[in-house]
This record gives sequence, structure tokens and C-alpha cells, in this order.
Amino acid sequence: MNQTGETDTNAPLRAAVYLLPVPLSEGGWQRVLPAWNVEVMRPIRHFAVENVRSARRFLRSVMRDFPIDECTFAELSEHTALGAVEALLEPVRRGLPLGVISEAGCPAVADPGASVVAAAQRAGIEVVPLVGPSSILMSLMGSGFDGQSFAFQGYLPVDEGQRARRLRELEKLAAKGQTQIFIETPYRNNRLMAQMAATLAPGTLVCAASDITGPRQSIVTLPAAKWRSRKYDFNKIPTIFLIGPATMRP
Repeated sequence: MNQTGETDTNAPLRAAVYLLPVPLSEGGWQRVLPAWNVEVMRPIRHFAVENVRSARRFLRSVMRDFPIDECTFAELSEHTALGAVEALLEPVRRGLPLGVISEAGCPAVADPGASVVAAAQRAGIEVVPLVGPSSILMSLMGSGFDGQSFAFQGYLPVDEGQRARRLRELEKLAAKGQTQIFIETPYRNNRLMAQMAATLAPGTLVCAASDITGPRQSIVTLPAAKWRSRKYDFNKIPTIFLIGPATMRP
């Protein structure tokens, strides 16, 4: 901080783990990320990333003159061993900042980056989350469902019978007031929507939030019965699905 209480952009970035959001879809990053994020990213040279290629492409798109070749990138996945995760914090232990980048959206939310954050917390290392788009929260915001209580369930079972049973379980939880949020592999989106329309009670509300922040963005909430006759095509488009109670509050 300088004497006026404002952040000094010329001061060295302190050693910490910085969670760096990326856009959810194609388009200018300026639409979804604050300029301050760029100032934070600029001096970072060590990164833990979900995908090296997409991380490098993101950094170049934001800062054309960013010295990619001076940086180190360690790939992080759900299969990364605990010892390897702990080793990712070595730059911070040496007094340097570490950036964590997801393939899309906010790192550490339904994302392998959570393991680095957990390791940092265990070690007493500061974690700094930056502002950026979260498809989970943005779909909830646009659904009309209650945001006081919600749960993100990740992927549902692939087997059709198991998936139908899981949908009925989630429907019961939604009926008790907890919004249920989940995703599917994009090429199976239409199949999942068709099964929801056929499996859930006619009045149960279903929201499909597709291509959030992208040019094809669509966030629609309808009773399951209306989804049965509605024309839609979410094939290969990133989509978040939500189940809410049979009726929304007036």
C-alpha cells in the first residue's frame, strides 16, 4: 500500500498462491476479467495449471509481450500425487508468487487446483483468489432458483438406470429447498436433458445454462413437462444443469 491507502502497482508481488480465473468461452477477456488481474499476473513466472497449452494461450492473449519462455508450467490434474502437489509450492517457499490456472473459469472450484490450495493452507501459505467467471454461480444467478442453499454434484452416472435414480434423488433434495447443480460431457447434453424431461415430475423446474458469457449464451428455466416438447440443442456446448423445486417463489 502507498500513503494514500491504494495498492502500489510497482511494488513486488508478495509470495503467495494466486488463483487466476480465465474466460469460460471464446471472446475478449476484457468482458469477464478485471484489468487488475492482468497487473497481478504480469510478474508471475511460476504456474500450476490444468492444461499447459491452454494456460500459455491465455497468458499470451491477455499480455502479448508476456515472457512465456521465462516461465515454468507444472501440469496439475486430479491424478497428481500428493508429493508432487506439495512440490508445486516450492517457488512460494523461495519468496516467489505462484499462479494457479484452470482450463476454464475459476481455479480450485470443481477443479484440480483445489489440491494446491489445500497444500498451501496446510503449510500456512497465503492464498489470494482473484475475481473471475464461475459457471456454477452464474448459472445459479440466472436460474431463478434459491441461492440460499445449493449443491454442486459434478457429473451424474453414465449408466442410464443409475442416472435416472440419481435424478430422482436430486429432485427430492430440490423439493426440500436445496438447488441441485450438475454437468455432463458436452456431447451427451441432449441425452441428459431428454432423460430429465422424461424422468422428473412434470412440475419440477429444470434450468439449462448454456455457453455462459459466450455468443450463444442461453439460460432457460422451465417445468420438466415443457422441456419434453421444447426444441433445444446443447450438443457439444458447455452447459450447466440445475433442478429446483416444483414452483419458484413469487
